[in-house]
Amino acid sequence: MTKRFPGVVANRDIALTVRRGTVHAVVGENGAGKSTLMKILYGMQRPDEGTIAIDGEQVALHSPADAIARGIGMVHQHFMLADNLTVLENTTLGAEKLHGIGGRARARIQEISQAYGLGVRPDALVEDLGVADRQRVEILKVLYRGARTLILDEPTSVLVPQEVDALFDNLRGLKEEGLTVLFISHKLDEVLKVADAITVIRRGTTVAEVDPAGTTSRRLAELMVGSELPSPEASESTVTDTEVLAVRGLTLTEPDADGVARTVLDGISLTIHRGEVLGIAGVEGNGQAELVETIMGMRAADSGSVVLDGKDISGLLTRARREAGIGYIPEDRHRHGLLLEAPLWENRILGHVTEAPNSRRGILHPSAARQDTARIVAEYDVRTPGIEVTAASLSGGNQQKLIVGREMSGDPALLIAAHPTRGVDVGAQAQIWDAVRDARRRGLAVLLISADLDELIGLSDTLRVIYRGRIVADADPATVTSEELGSAMTGAAANGNERPEGDTP
Repeated sequence: MTKRFPGVVANRDIALTVRRGTVHAVVGENGAGKSTLMKILYGMQRPDEGTIAIDGEQVALHSPADAIARGIGMVHQHFMLADNLTVLENTTLGAEKLHGIGGRARARIQEISQAYGLGVRPDALVEDLGVADRQRVEILKVLYRGARTLILDEPTSVLVPQEVDALFDNLRGLKEEGLTVLFISHKLDEVLKVADAITVIRRGTTVAEVDPAGTTSRRLAELMVGSELPSPEASESTVTDTEVLAVRGLTLTEPDADGVARTVLDGISLTIHRGEVLGIAGVEGNGQAELVETIMGMRAADSGSVVLDGKDISGLLTRARREAGIGYIPEDRHRHGLLLEAPLWENRILGHVTEAPNSRRGILHPSAARQDTARIVAEYDVRTPGIEVTAASLSGGNQQKLIVGREMSGDPALLIAAHPTRGVDVGAQAQIWDAVRDARRRGLAVLLISADLDELIGLSDTLRVIYRGRIVADADPATVTSEELGSAMTGAAANGNERPEGDTP
């Protein structure tokens, strides 16, 4: 399989053989060509050379409809669900001819859900579902359309360990029913746990077919990037006594789907010092996003205060908080971090439009922004043909490195990093970790939100657990395990082991 784009060969003579009824993992760096290959297999792109055969029959896939007709379904890393619709409505959307949109469709959804242990509720609103349930809805959607081969793109990137185990149980159930799973992931330990076979892709071509029983994550990393598996651990402490961020009694209520007010943040208090990384652990949907957006000024708190470097910024708008010294890596780089169809130098300006070098005396300064974008590209190893290409043309890891470089520019006092390495490969992961560690040594305070528990434990100087909008537990990064942290995140700490109010353990 070969696929060329202007200035780059995304796939070069890739060979892939997948046996029916197996979980086949495909691993490789961001930009290695995995996504392009999967889009070809799902009919989203046409190959320049090469052939595809399904059950021994050569096929041409001109569109996703062709792939679906051949029994191939894809669950994308960024979920394709309408939040304001129910599970039933999302599932039947575009597939109304199969079983209608009423009783027959509901019965079929319940049948599939029960057969594969998905546990979905047809009438639940998607916006009320957690990320693991949304993922199960995506899997249900492709099964509903008759898929016998599932492509899962980074399916565990937003799950806690217990949810990952549940997903793997689901995958084993699918496999036992004769379904085939193509599993795309950067988490090599998980790949080794669930895969029956592994294909390694590097720089657009296949470099190895690996038996999981005879290899290690370190060996896989070496095949992927030519170096050892990186570690997020920060060896020496750089924490000082100087407070950078002090959040006191932050409370936020918002109406739910029925218009009833619910408490999203319940008296959150925390302090971050110069040179300190404070990690927030929690299953998604427990208030992390609202906490970040309230600190950033994107939501207005009902009560409480946010103090940055001794100055109360609770009443400031988001731009003023940015100018006061807050860098922000959003959890969804496509929705909140980038203008995908704009060139890289314009994306450098985003969120920093009033700051040097992007503007001078209130007037935008494009030439200086271009020059600084070139610096970021070089310093953060953003692999791109140039700064005039669009952000959409970069791989996910390179998009993320551009955002990290942008937010580190100007030496912010505080960095809010929400899932900074989500969906990036081990090479980009290591570079982002290095950037955070270097800035920490220079006195940067970091609020780290992550679903990667090893990342949280390795990078954090202090750990807090959030559950249903409250800080319910503290953990020592030096001694806590991923399993213990995952248990606290799912509410164990809130059942009789809750920490006292305020900021002191």
